[in-house]
Amino acid sequence: MAPFGKIYTYPNNVRVHRALIIADINGLEIEVPQFTMRETNKTPEFLAKFPLGKVPAFESADGVHLTESIAIATYIAKSGPKADQLLGADAKTQALITQWASFTESELFQNGFIPIAMAAMKVYTLDERRFNDCVAGLERDLKYLEVVLQGGKKYLVGDQLTMADLMVTSMLYPAFKYLVDAELRKGLPNLVAYVKAFAAVPEHKKYYGELELCETRLTAQS
Repeated sequence: MAPFGKIYTYPNNVRVHRALIIADINGLEIEVPQFTMRETNKTPEFLAKFPLGKVPAFESADGVHLTESIAIATYIAKSGPKADQLLGADAKTQALITQWASFTESELFQNGFIPIAMAAMKVYTLDERRFNDCVAGLERDLKYLEVVLQGGKKYLVGDQLTMADLMVTSMLYPAFKYLVDAELRKGLPNLVAYVKAFAAVPEHKKYYGELELCETRLTAQS
């Protein structure tokens, strides 16, 4: 079977990992071509398809060009036999899944991933005040998720895996590695169980590897 499309990205992009898991669930093959940041995305050929030069960037076999990770994930989810499961079969479920996708980008990325990018990855300029504000925001987000998952709830929306879970866990894995330390985890039993359950799924291990849990939190001075 011919590939459904290609995703252009730098290595270990969690936003791409979740799209590839969705593709696996839907039985769709996605190519990930060799890519060099600030080289591949500055070529005339790339810019003709994706004028902003942003990644991830998706190109379908029939010529659809997409940027923005939620749009890419949604398109792949909608294009296979598991579309109703992943995106919802009714307006309420679809809206809830979209809400969690937006929460992932507006809350978990900003509060959880940005501090890691500043202090661990060194790809953003370190701003200690912003770092601390983000971590405080992340704690608020995690407590919210803890309440949502009360009662042993396994999924964020309904009683089966949806794109909501794939979006949220994509940002929780790095957060647990660097920011959600042992002391904080004590107050998040539902969330910890939720993350561990998804981390054990083969499709998740394939792209994210083993779940890493930090004992002490990354700081702005790390």
